[in-house]
Amino acid sequence: MFKNRVLGLSLLALLMFMVSCKEENKKENTAAIKEEIDDIVLDTIVEPKIQKPVFKSLEGVADTTFVRLADYSDGFAYDLRYATKNNFLKEKVYDCGECYTRAKTVKALLKANEEFKKHGVKIKFYDCYRPNSVQYKMWKIVPNPQYVANPVKGSIHNKGGAVDITLVTLEGEEVKMPTDFDFFGKRAYHDNFDLPQEILDNRKLLKETMEKYGFWSTRTEWWHYNLKGASNDPIANFKWDCNEI
Repeated sequence: MFKNRVLGLSLLALLMFMVSCKEENKKENTAAIKEEIDDIVLDTIVEPKIQKPVFKSLEGVADTTFVRLADYSDGFAYDLRYATKNNFLKEKVYDCGECYTRAKTVKALLKANEEFKKHGVKIKFYDCYRPNSVQYKMWKIVPNPQYVANPVKGSIHNKGGAVDITLVTLEGEEVKMPTDFDFFGKRAYHDNFDLPQEILDNRKLLKETMEKYGFWSTRTEWWHYNLKGASNDPIANFKWDCNEI
């Protein structure tokens, strides 16, 4: 009887050992399978490639051709006010906001913007080329040559040689300037020096850099710049298609 009891305990111990081995093998197999699955997953994960935008070249483009600025650089900022009601007219006069201008103006703007970037800022646009038909809309709302150029004579904006701009940091933060865009008063004049030094420095940087690259300023509007020689270009009524933007 004693021998039978010992034999039974031995068999029970053997059985428990076999079960333990089976569980251990199961854990090992599970771990191996998990590791294999992880390897497969890692092998199939592909890091997304960041596609750099491809910009057009101005090489071979005639200086008087109208082009879309955003096709040549993503280094600018935009707040195209006349495509909104946030302007002195209190009316939206563009169907959609877009910055077109003549190729020669774009060339000068690209060079000026590279200079600005060295100072940690970049150009932000309030207005660029303006179709003559829009000039008529503006004249109808405010028929006063002190604020709106007579559309018969036309504005340099209508010729693709004028831009209304300010500066923002490379992250898009506003740089302090004398006034908001389209403020009509002495505070917006270039010869007004009764301003904080920071604002005077920002206005000076804008003016001197733009003049360095072929633009001239308007005494009463710190934001307005005309490309030299652009006043000789014809008035244009080229219109961009909002559906293609």
